Amino acid sequence: MNGWRHVYSGKVRDLFEPTDGSIDRMLLVASDRVSAFDHILEPVIPGKGAALTEITLWWFGQLADVPNHVLPDAVPDEVAGRAMVAKRLEMFPIECVVRGYLSGSGLKEYRATQSVCGVPLPAGLADGDRLPEPIFTPAFKAPQGEHDENITFERTVELVGAEAAAALRDASLDIFRRASAIAEQRGVILADTKFEFGTDADGTLTLADEVLTPDSSRYWDAEVYAAGNRTESFDKQIVRNWLAANWDGEGTPPTLPDEIVERTAARYRELVDRLTA
Repeated sequence: MNGWRHVYSGKVRDLFEPTDGSIDRMLLVASDRVSAFDHILEPVIPGKGAALTEITLWWFGQLADVPNHVLPDAVPDEVAGRAMVAKRLEMFPIECVVRGYLSGSGLKEYRATQSVCGVPLPAGLADGDRLPEPIFTPAFKAPQGEHDENITFERTVELVGAEAAAALRDASLDIFRRASAIAEQRGVILADTKFEFGTDADGTLTLADEVLTPDSSRYWDAEVYAAGNRTESFDKQIVRNWLAANWDGEGTPPTLPDEIVERTAARYRELVDRLTA
């Protein structure tokens, strides 16, 4: 792309830096790639990158008082609608996970220890139960292709220092509570999410990357949840379920059927419409 040079590709995002040698900004492009069980799958989910970008920018607007990394620079026409020009930050090696409900890996850990990342929880909780209050359950970012490691707050302090750990925890819990209330007004439950933060040149704690998207969060339809269904989320769970039923985890994952691709694309689009309408 004119003015930008590709430097990195993750599971979903592609990163570009300016060709003019400046080091203060970067271009983040959300592709339509989809991953599950640490594998990038084929084919892509049409419109997924645009949906992730639209939701992220919408949430940044809802949380306008929270410093974020988006710059007003125009993005190249080739990636319009699925890219952001962002301020370059010094990123923390911590996934700031907040859980308001018990599900996913948190449920597995709870069943084994009655706690999640060292946070004790009441006995007798079931899959999808709402927690007494949201909890901060950080993870250490793993290299690409490896699983992130759930860690305690004490381990977070060891990694980034007491002041930064407290700031990450407090900011994450505050943003989660505010976002949960906004989603609830739209008939959507924000069950859990993960944030990434960095510091800018002035040392300001800054919210970065994708924010409160269906790739970084677990959303449920409030009416469906109230009716007893706690597994139908607004994300790629359709893909995970199909893959779990049709692949043993060995070798190359099978190609996703057209019907799974179409249903997943529709699910992403439905969440955009529910939140931003």
